[in-house]
Amino acid sequence: MKRLAVTPMMTLEYNEWWVRRINDNIPKPSQGNSQSIEEHLRVVPSKLEIIRQDFERRNVKFEKKIEQVEEEKMNLRLDMDVQKLEAKKIKKSEK
Repeated sequence: MKRLAVTPMMTLEYNEWWVRRINDNIPKPSQGNSQSIEEHLRVVPSKLEIIRQDFERRNVKFEKKIEQVEEEKMNLRLDMDVQKLEAKKIKKSEK
């Protein structure tokens, strides 16, 4: 590749542009922007999407809580049935 000699007719901007070149018409990569391609292409969620994700997280927590409460309710009913049966047995034995 031929290099041109700097002459008084060349401007400072042209000289800086020429120095930044590597090969025929290929500029050097900028060192100031060191983001990876993945980071550069990452999609930033909208406020609505963030709110939706938060809602879904809370919804999952509440569904688990409801399941626990329903299980506890079923266990209490079983305990209540056992207590009723024991009370009937005691009443029958007292007669």
